[in-house]
Amino acid sequence: MAMLDDARIEEIVRKVVERLGAGPSAAPARPGLAAAEPGKKAGPNIPRGTLGVYADADAAVKAARKGFEANERLPVQVRAKMIAAMRAVTLANNELLARYAVEETGLGRYEDKLNKNRLVAEKTPGVEILRPQAYTGDDGLMITERAPYGVILAVTPTTNPTETILCNAIGMIAGGNAVVFNVHPSAGRTSNWFVHLLNEAIVGAGGPRDVITSVEQPTIDSAQILMKHPLVRLVVVTGGPAVVKQAMASGKKVVAAGPGNPPAVVDETANLAKAADAIVRGASLDNNIVCIAEKEIIAVDAIAKDLVRELQRHGALLLDARQIKDVEKVVLDGDHVNKDWVGKDAGVIAAAAGIRGHGHDLKILLAEVDEQHPFVQHELLMPVIGFVRAKDAADAIAMAVRVEHGFHHTATMQSTNIDNMTAMARVCNCSIFVKNDASYAGLGLGGEGYTSFTIASPTGEGLTTAVHFTRERRCTLKEAFRFV
Repeated sequence: MAMLDDARIEEIVRKVVERLGAGPSAAPARPGLAAAEPGKKAGPNIPRGTLGVYADADAAVKAARKGFEANERLPVQVRAKMIAAMRAVTLANNELLARYAVEETGLGRYEDKLNKNRLVAEKTPGVEILRPQAYTGDDGLMITERAPYGVILAVTPTTNPTETILCNAIGMIAGGNAVVFNVHPSAGRTSNWFVHLLNEAIVGAGGPRDVITSVEQPTIDSAQILMKHPLVRLVVVTGGPAVVKQAMASGKKVVAAGPGNPPAVVDETANLAKAADAIVRGASLDNNIVCIAEKEIIAVDAIAKDLVRELQRHGALLLDARQIKDVEKVVLDGDHVNKDWVGKDAGVIAAAAGIRGHGHDLKILLAEVDEQHPFVQHELLMPVIGFVRAKDAADAIAMAVRVEHGFHHTATMQSTNIDNMTAMARVCNCSIFVKNDASYAGLGLGGEGYTSFTIASPTGEGLTTAVHFTRERRCTLKEAFRFV
């Protein structure tokens, strides 16, 4: 397969940005924020004649089917140009995408969303990952290649709305598919505007309309209609246990990115200053709404006191017993998470709990509790981090396995003991295991490797790429093309 070189891709990006100079990336065409309707959050105004956004699920699927039929016939080089244009328009509108996502959803931090969008635009694999394989021998030639499914349904979360759309769309289009999105209602306006931007970029790069579509008013009902629609061949979901269960019941092939509760284990051999810095950076990323972020800390007792001191130096506020109770009243609804506080700043949560004098550089709230505490057992999706002591490394690893709940999503360890790191990697058996850095290094942010925001642990694909959105097919030729 011929590939575009870097110079050619840069030229495509430049031309796309120039072409869009009078379009969505230019100041006059940038949509303003819609006034929030009662019970709704603000978001961008969606322009009339919006590309790819349809009034109902059936129309969105049928349009995507036409988009697929056109995309399937395109040369791979054209798909590469389309994807280059998608990357370019994302980077050109990154500030707006980040701002709209925060303002509409009320979750996370603008600066972190900028970084996540940039990460996805730059490090999500495209057509280059779809490499055919050939086998030759006395009996001839066999080739395996990747073929599209057709129309793919992608259900996306409110936590990473634009990141998941771009990541999925790049991989799915690279494989020759089309995708219909049922986005999270709390991020509907931002997500649909982004779908429009991506479609404009694709058409501007010579691609077809409607290889990306979405439902204008997404609901649980529209997701269920799409899951069962006869034109949908593959269901890809990113969300909690409920949506994963619904997808599994659809009767379709499913790629499911489910929940996590990533533990961070620190043993007695760790560099505590570096460990604390890494844990705070990871746990505070986008106010902890990212599924891979450290959700609880398990520290060997011998170094626990010193680790707490280092965590405080790097932006953690250690709560006393009374403050823990006050925070519980704010962020918990009985034994469950109060979703009103998901993705809120640590300082905002502290203030709501009556905790003052914490300063402006506060990144996480640290609560030393026992293993059974909700701050340890639940994926809070906010910068409130349970801290538990273990008697030794073996005890800490065993506890990490228990509190991760068998999601097999993400775990981290701070250690210089190879045996301990190997033991934890083996028993946690997670899609992502990060040693001696923040959890997000496992996404390629400050770490090596490609990125993905659909981490399919329940169905086993791990960090998904175009490979997982395609079918393998084999072609065999008898007694030919062997020349050795």
